[in-house]
Amino acid sequence: MAINWFPGHMHKAQKEIKEILPTIDVVIEVCDARLPFSSENPMITEIRGDKPLIKILNKSDLADPKLTALWLTYLESLHNVKAIALTTDNPAIAKTIPGIIRKLVPNKDEAGKQINAVIMGIPNVGKSTLINTLVGKAKAKVGNEPAVTKGQQRIRLEDGLYLLDTPGMLWPKIVNENSGYRLAVSGAVKDTAFEHDDIACFAAEYLLQAYPERLTERYKLDELPEQEVELIEALGKRRGCVRSGGHVDFHKASTILINEIRDKTLGGLTFETPEMIEKEQVHFAQLQEEKIAAREAKKAARGRGRKNKR
Repeated sequence: MAINWFPGHMHKAQKEIKEILPTIDVVIEVCDARLPFSSENPMITEIRGDKPLIKILNKSDLADPKLTALWLTYLESLHNVKAIALTTDNPAIAKTIPGIIRKLVPNKDEAGKQINAVIMGIPNVGKSTLINTLVGKAKAKVGNEPAVTKGQQRIRLEDGLYLLDTPGMLWPKIVNENSGYRLAVSGAVKDTAFEHDDIACFAAEYLLQAYPERLTERYKLDELPEQEVELIEALGKRRGCVRSGGHVDFHKASTILINEIRDKTLGGLTFETPEMIEKEQVHFAQLQEEKIAAREAKKAARGRGRKNKR
């Protein structure tokens, strides 16, 4: 399934970021701690060059703490990257960000010099809430719907330290199809962009592998089903999602599962690991190469066909 949701203001924001990047000293990317890879924008890696990057794993209170620690270690091993985990209810850690920015560009941390940072992130990742914590007032618009911020804002954090806020951005094409599913599960894209049943099946398949004990405990199942469809149907029966004739309302049961993932009813969950992502990147890169090769073969065949007709 392909997630397609790329409003016009996101395209405009990408263009503007590329234009202002030469004036930026530090890039800050806010990601979802539940999906540190799937919630990062590949455009940032592409355009930031060698500029220092602060990778923030936000909403870590909704994620699996063991896997968050694993991701922090992995990200810190990357070149010129500083990684920190934040929660929605602990502003103290967020308040350390200005100091981190200054340490990353010590040559500019002097009186009379200005440090410019840009903060980016996908929709609904908590970027605006973080900015408001940093400035101590409601400077950025906040909402629980994706794409609340639609224009750039320049914010003074401290003397000589400025932060450029940007709209939440997805990207035109998500190469890793699994990332599209994960983004949908987390609520990064509007619910109208996908089918709950498809997303719930994807989530259920992963949960059966990664968190079987959570499912057994939450839904009071004597025996855990082996297949995702069976799990959602069992959940539906437990929650009274049964129509006349004894048939489970699959859509209603799917919606319950997605909501309980998002609101932490099932506990802190993380939907990917560094090892998993490395394997997926190889897999989807090969698929892309095969698609390109197939297109080129079709072009060549059409060309030969035209020559033969002559």
